[in-house]
Amino acid sequence: MLNMDKKLLKREEEGKVIRVGIVGAGQMGRGMVTQMVLMKGITPAIVSDIKIENAVHAFKYAEVPDEEIVEAKTLEEANAAMEAGKYVACEDANFVSQANLVECVIDATGVPDVGAKVATDAMRNKKHVVMLNVETDVVIGPYLKKLAEEEGVIYTGSDGDEPGAVMHLYSFAKAMGLNVEVMGKGKNNKIDYDCNPDTVLEEATRRKMSPKMLCAFKDGTKTMVEMTAMSNYTGLIPDVIGGHGPKTAPGTEGIKELNEIFKLKEDGGILNKHGVVEYVNGIAPGVFVTVSTPNAEIAYQLGYHSMGPGPLWTLYRPYHLCNLETPLSVARAVIEGDATCVAKDGLVSECITRAKIDLKAGQTIDGIGGYTTHGSIATAEESNAKGYVPFGLVTKNAVMKQDVKKGTLITYDMIDLDKTTLIYKLRKEQDAMYGRHVL
Repeated sequence: MLNMDKKLLKREEEGKVIRVGIVGAGQMGRGMVTQMVLMKGITPAIVSDIKIENAVHAFKYAEVPDEEIVEAKTLEEANAAMEAGKYVACEDANFVSQANLVECVIDATGVPDVGAKVATDAMRNKKHVVMLNVETDVVIGPYLKKLAEEEGVIYTGSDGDEPGAVMHLYSFAKAMGLNVEVMGKGKNNKIDYDCNPDTVLEEATRRKMSPKMLCAFKDGTKTMVEMTAMSNYTGLIPDVIGGHGPKTAPGTEGIKELNEIFKLKEDGGILNKHGVVEYVNGIAPGVFVTVSTPNAEIAYQLGYHSMGPGPLWTLYRPYHLCNLETPLSVARAVIEGDATCVAKDGLVSECITRAKIDLKAGQTIDGIGGYTTHGSIATAEESNAKGYVPFGLVTKNAVMKQDVKKGTLITYDMIDLDKTTLIYKLRKEQDAMYGRHVL
């Protein structure tokens, strides 16, 4: 991202401001709009939300004057307003994908099926896509990557979100010739598998968050989704289903502990193998890679530079600004024609579905941030072999075919999924691309 400030300023001075469309004006979208208004060379030209007042309020948080905000009821109104230099708020996400002046679309909804539609519609209208909705990416990322290539646009994950933030460290280490043995993120609270939107309601209200979003953080689903994305971007895999999640001291002291914790078991650590993704309780909110080198001189140099005695060393970024950094991925896609992070050809890992409570045959269940299930992580190889259900395919219309106990990893033979969703259909196409015929 070096010199991006200069590149954006040049766009501003040349009158080539990047016009961005954003779908979803909750906490993530709202902050993103505000940040983008403050930047040079880029602007949140149009924002959609199922509640148009959320889109309007996003602009108002950014201190956009009322007379500069247009509530568009038709695509024609949206196009005319943007051409007049106004900010557009709307309910219909199709306006974002189809607007004449929009160069890049961001999905910030967090809803897997919505993300599938926003991304495919935008790319088929020749617009780049930055996917802040990692829940979609871990289900159909390879399909969306291939579609982007066919349409001649960029599809990418987002800077700021943990998978995007840690990719900078990963790329830095790989460029230096270091071996990345572990890649991961900190978690700032212990996983509570029993939480639901009701148990977190008071905290969510206080923090101006959706209860479902907060629940998805607390029950570990977001962590598992993020680790799955890291795996699919790099080829690293989980050491065990769900990861180990070791606990460390906070901050710098915790980082030093990782050099010992992430040794192999035969060397006194916790890992069965290296080349893995992991999460850690204690070093939040940052991201890290733990590296090694086969060269004695480089090992000496790392020790000399106060990185520790080895044989493992940890590079740590003590923050990730999530939605506030997303505009940088837009700039990278539009200006440099490059992705921040994108899935390999074919999934490496899968975010799978675990029962949060005892479930009964005939029971309708829900998905992310809900009452009945939460996400975990497994290798795609194991998931395929055992028929684990991708968590992003679970919707409120999914019905259990049999009783299962709390903690059970749900397989396809246990559940009737909603086969009418777009993400289900695209996942079926993606599976066929790679010779997998489960759905």
